Parts: sequence; C-alpha cells; structure tokens
Amino acid sequence: SRFKLLNIIQKMKKLLGILVLGLLFCNTVLALPKCVGEDTSKWTMCEETKIFLSGLTYFGEWKDGNGLKYVGEWKDNKKHGQGTYTNADGDKYVGEFKDGDMNGQGTYTGADGEKYVGEWKDGEADGQGTYTNADGDKYVGEFKDGDMNGQGTLKYADGREYTGGWIKSNRHGQGTYTSTNGVKYVGEFKDGNLNSQGTLIFTDGSKYFGELNKNGNMNGQGTYT
Repeated sequence: SRFKLLNIIQKMKKLLGILVLGLLFCNTVLALPKCVGEDTSKWTMCEETKIFLSGLTYFGEWKDGNGLKYVGEWKDNKKHGQGTYTNADGDKYVGEFKDGDMNGQGTYTGADGEKYVGEWKDGEADGQGTYTNADGDKYVGEFKDGDMNGQGTLKYADGREYTGGWIKSNRHGQGTYTSTNGVKYVGEFKDGNLNSQGTLIFTDGSKYFGELNKNGNMNGQGTYT
C-alpha cells in the first residue's frame, strides 16, 4: 500500500511557504521589536541579529497568530542551518535547512503519530530514511522526491513484510513478500503487483515455481517440490 508521506511533505512545504510570506510581511509592514538580553531561549515575538563563527546569521524566534513557529539559523534572510519548525496542528520538523528548504538530516513528526527520520533534499524526503505511519507500518530504505524509491523494507503492523525494489512508493522490481501466515513469494513486482511467475516458499519447506494469478495463488504451469 502507498504511504501518505508525499502528501505530508507537500503539506509541510506549503506551510513553510506561508512562513516565508509571513516573514516578508513582518519585515516590511509589522517589524518586530528588538529582542532583549543574551539568552536566545527567551526570545519570542521579537527580532535580533547574532553572528556565529560559521558566518550564519540568527534572527531569533519567529511565530505568528496562526500557530506557525520557526526557531533556528538564517542566512541571507532564508532558513539555513539547524532549525525547528512547528505548525498549528502540532506537526514538527527538526533538522537542517538550506536556502529556505529542508535539506540534509532531519526528523518530521506528525501530530497523528507519523514520523520520518532521514535525509532531505529541496524540501522532500530524499536519500536514506525511516518512515513510520500512525498504524505502525514501518519502511526503512531509500527515498526520492518524497516517495519510497530504490531499495527498502516495509514491515506492516499485522506481520506482513516486503523487501526489494520500489518506484514512486510502489513495489517494483525484484522482491520478497512474506504474508501473515509465513508463506513467501520471491520474484518480480510491477506497479505494486506481483508478476505472473515466481517462487512460493511454504512454512514446511516445500516450494512452488511457476505461474501465479494476481493474488499470488498457483495458476497455470509450475513445479512443486
């Protein structure tokens, strides 16, 4: 089954866009008062500039009346470096930003229990990562442009498991699928479905190699040993 990660990331990107617009508005119309004191953890609804040895510029904490909040490092008026972003629903991203987008290592935690930990590129899950949905299904492997893409393992909360290739969050290519009763299918997948030929391995050690129907049942020519 297809996870909702892509939709989650798109939602976060949209909200980050709102954040940028809000910052522009604050800079041009409603300039925040200067922050007071050196303790940055106490800065709220204010603006201050602090130069780090790395050359990054920090403008304190920003939040608006709609519950959007960003605390972190900035460069050239863009989120850049380490930061924490939280929206009104309680979804949170903690990690690296580059040129205003989530880039590098980071953790997204949804208010409903969904979680992604791993690599990001241009605001999308991209590279190695681990995604767990609210139902307890867990995927560990490669991502590209917000989708499960490449090699990875998906373990379902009900005991099913798939290890193999993925394209755009669909099982695709060589893979191994284990059902809840322990029977394994080893073979090719295409667009999320198993191919018409493969190997079934049963819990008693017996095997079937041959043709199968779309549900993974023996159907047509084959050899059972």
